[in-house]
Amino acid sequence: MNELAAENSVTLAAAIRVGVFTIFPQMIIEFCAHSLLGRAQQRGALTLDVVDLREHGLGAHRSVDDAPFGGGAGMVMRPDVVAAAVETSNAPRPVFLLGPGGRQFDQACAEELAAGPGFSMLCGRYEGIDQRAVDAVCEDEISLGDMVLSGGEVAALAIIEAVTRLVPSVMGNAESALDESFTTGLLEYPHYTRPADFRGELVPDVLLGGDHGRVERWRRAQAISRTMQRRPDLIAVRGGVTDAERRLLAEFGLD
Repeated sequence: MNELAAENSVTLAAAIRVGVFTIFPQMIIEFCAHSLLGRAQQRGALTLDVVDLREHGLGAHRSVDDAPFGGGAGMVMRPDVVAAAVETSNAPRPVFLLGPGGRQFDQACAEELAAGPGFSMLCGRYEGIDQRAVDAVCEDEISLGDMVLSGGEVAALAIIEAVTRLVPSVMGNAESALDESFTTGLLEYPHYTRPADFRGELVPDVLLGGDHGRVERWRRAQAISRTMQRRPDLIAVRGGVTDAERRLLAEFGLD
């Protein structure tokens, strides 16, 4: 096991179920039918439970929203509709509201979710969801970040992809997920492929020499250097750079 793999101590689930409550189920279904997520479903590594909130909507138009008490712009998703959709479904628990007040989603959060058997996400629309429904059916809240979106679907898709790709059977190379940005608190090292000479820019010699140990050290040094330059906040969170890491940077002239 390489150094990066050794640092990753999270025990990941062999398969995962993810539920999504939304008024736009096709957005979720169609996106997840392609590429890695599509293959994950075919292999049984990902089970997707998409619940259309409009199935519990009211009237001929399956209405899911109404005007807010107290006045104001926009509409609010009804608590009876949302609660009925969640409580009558077999979607996995816990249920997370996707909203700005929750824990900010990051790689550590993805690993925690990937270590469990499954979870669900509630996608809001309009001005939001009646708080009584949130209190009744959601165990917690997750935020994609400090930005404003029209609904929770984009956040749900990002979370599904980030979590599913950590399931061991999903990616072709089991170590691929261990080397990626943020997995060890660092940005990922730069990648190179053919041609070796592109517009006069050459692939670093270290990658052509066949010394796998030296390649591993170079990649680690590059990850540290990149993070120091581009995301010093991540370096601060991990407590700075160790003496061993400084020696590694000096080995490749990156100090």
